[in-house]
Amino acid sequence: MEILRTENLCKTYGSGEYAVHAVNNVSLSVEKGEFVAIVGASGSGKSTLMHLIGGVDHPTSGKIFVDGHNIGAMNADKLAIFRRRQIGIVYQFYNLIPILTAEENIMLPWNLDGRAKDENRLNELLNALNISDKRKCLPNELSGGQQQRVSIARAMINHPALLLCDEPTGNLDSKATEDIMHILRLANRDFHQTIVMITHNLEIAKDADRIIRIQDGKIEEV
Repeated sequence: MEILRTENLCKTYGSGEYAVHAVNNVSLSVEKGEFVAIVGASGSGKSTLMHLIGGVDHPTSGKIFVDGHNIGAMNADKLAIFRRRQIGIVYQFYNLIPILTAEENIMLPWNLDGRAKDENRLNELLNALNISDKRKCLPNELSGGQQQRVSIARAMINHPALLLCDEPTGNLDSKATEDIMHILRLANRDFHQTIVMITHNLEIAKDADRIIRIQDGKIEEV
């Protein structure tokens, strides 16, 4: 079952001779339950592509379908709700709220949605990511690897259709990198989570089921 599809996706900055085609006519498809890595050097367009897929940025042209929904056809309010419920995003620098505990950061999507706390789901993720004992800690009391675990738990809390990871190990040492990649494999295998990971590191990308290469905004190999 297809969970993500882009059709002739383009993102252009500027115009005329100054135009920069950050994403250039990209068409790709991801099946439910896949773990896909998109690999490219700095400036290749991989992060722009992820922001488009995640509904964080708007394409110049083309279409994006997530779980059968054309996100480009949604107004700002509908897109914000859909993104919160169906697209989990994990960033390189965690993006945790410093005044909230680990547990509160993880539950943030529920609170924004006005949803009641699901203790079973919360404990399931805390235990799976091995941070149960850190639930009352503030972000500055956690290591980088622990903060990224909190970020992953927050992204997964709503059972999203798609988990997008933008250089999730880019700010971590080798041991923490190994731990986070293990967690992503676990999320994919045991939680059946569809994952699209952006990285410049081909060795990390080898953990994925499939590697897509991007250069100068174009898909080079699938």
